[in-house]
Amino acid sequence: MSVHSQTSQEGKKLTISIKGRFDFAKHQEFRECYEHLKPKPESFEVNLKDATYLDSSALGMLLLLRDHAGGENADIRLTHANADVRKILAISNFEQIFDVA
Repeated sequence: MSVHSQTSQEGKKLTISIKGRFDFAKHQEFRECYEHLKPKPESFEVNLKDATYLDSSALGMLLLLRDHAGGENADIRLTHANADVRKILAISNFEQIFDVA
């Protein structure tokens, strides 16, 4: 599996880690990480340290996560992205709607 998730001990934060290409093939795995958690975490981190590429469907998946997490008020951080992935996020203006660290 190339999408892993871990909930903090108190259940307030969900970290989703992506390995390899983040594309449509990962759609179901990605959604399953967050859709059915009860209670819903207060914050989300998408760790892109091992992600080598993002395509438009990955950007769409991030937007779906944002909607699920509360839209504009969602607390979502995209972390540890390499230079290529950061460039895709910047070109897509995702740095305007996500906290990219």
